[in-house]
Amino acid sequence: MNNKLLEIEITTEYIKLDQLLKFSGIADTGGTAKDIILNEEVNVNGELCVQRGKKIRKGDKITLEGIELIVK
Repeated sequence: MNNKLLEIEITTEYIKLDQLLKFSGIADTGGTAKDIILNEEVNVNGELCVQRGKKIRKGDKITLEGIELIVK
């Protein structure tokens, strides 16, 4: 299976996980982002994450089915 690789650049110290999913276009709305996270579909740096407010910083890697996000 080939993953789609997305590189997302942030200009702040961090971005919250639900905001990142929306900002990157993976989720259309904040509600969709919440559902994706609470349905245990997201890994942050290789570990399952169900925290909507998880702080994502530069260098973090977020994966979900078929998609890999690298934060720069």
